[in-house]
Amino acid sequence: MRADHRITDCRLATMVEGGEPYGALDDGALLITDGRIVFAGPRADLPPHEAAATERLDGRWVTPGLIDCHTHLVFGGDRSGEFEQRLQGATYEQIARAGGGIVSSVAATRAASEDQLYASALTRLAGLTATGVTTLEIKSGYGLDRDSELRMLRVARRIGREAGVRVRTSYLGLHAVPPEHRADRARYVDKAVDDILPAAHAEGLVDAVDAYCEPIAFSTEEVGRLFDRARALGLPVKLHADQLSDGGGAELAARNNALSADHIEHATEAGVRAMAAAGVVAVLLPGAYLMLRETTPPPVELLRRHGVAIAVATDCNPGTSPLASMTAALNLACVQFRLTPEEALAGATRVAAKALDLSAEAGTLEPGKAADLAVWDIERPAELCYWLGKPLLHRRYVAGVARG
Repeated sequence: MRADHRITDCRLATMVEGGEPYGALDDGALLITDGRIVFAGPRADLPPHEAAATERLDGRWVTPGLIDCHTHLVFGGDRSGEFEQRLQGATYEQIARAGGGIVSSVAATRAASEDQLYASALTRLAGLTATGVTTLEIKSGYGLDRDSELRMLRVARRIGREAGVRVRTSYLGLHAVPPEHRADRARYVDKAVDDILPAAHAEGLVDAVDAYCEPIAFSTEEVGRLFDRARALGLPVKLHADQLSDGGGAELAARNNALSADHIEHATEAGVRAMAAAGVVAVLLPGAYLMLRETTPPPVELLRRHGVAIAVATDCNPGTSPLASMTAALNLACVQFRLTPEEALAGATRVAAKALDLSAEAGTLEPGKAADLAVWDIERPAELCYWLGKPLLHRRYVAGVARG
């Protein structure tokens, strides 16, 4: 066997389901060829091979590169003023209904050039990659007109080409009603569904379609129209569901065979059962829960009982989750939602890959998968969920290439 890179003297958290917790191997080794794993297992079982380069990791732990499966990384400006308002007692819904919230990010995003959006996104990306992220999803949704939505998605694609990470894009045109359509939301829905999405798809900018289904955002009927168009274009869907109220979002996601339903703090047992039957991933977003000082956590016990796969993501965005650390998201998921560290780490690797339809490519250390790795200065995997703010990452690899 030929190998470009041999890694030994390491402990592997393969995150393969079943067997040992974390899929752990105490004396592991990896062989990488053409950017893919060709062996991941006990060092004693290494097959005969010739390796161009060998690296010893002095007992460090290796996990799959972390996957942030829900971000709004590309936007203009910030909303620190709204943060102050919330600290003074205003609710997210009150701010949104007064013209703030998502809409307040629209003007800054529309005014920014592609280069400006790219440069500002890189500052946030640095926090994610420093905490082990090798793959992330990036949504549009702060442009809310054709030119600005396409510009956001082009920036997301550029990040994937140039910034040392894998990127999946989501079109989130039904995120909010833009100011110019406030008196005629139906016209904006028509534009989002019939104009912007087809244009973005024609340019090859869309991997999935998302929407925000809430009383302050869009109805199940409006979202259903968008999802019908996505299906006609051959695109998978996902949904911001049941974050602030029970709006039937979990059921809507299930009816549309969505990749994921995200937030779901107010999902009912009926909704959870529907998600389980349809194989919809639950993406938990503890950063938004923390920043909004919510008191109704996602129904984790129901998710476990009905066998719904649970992912964890940062929801990095300017308004409700200015969180740019994947390990902090893991900690918050454990502390706030009572996930076990193994559940949380699976939620940022194996399950997050499923939420992005990347299970064949990423999320575990197995032969055939991309050699996207995170090497850690830790003594046990639970430390990735335990520490807040301590630098833990030794090095990342994306497709077998060291990225720092």
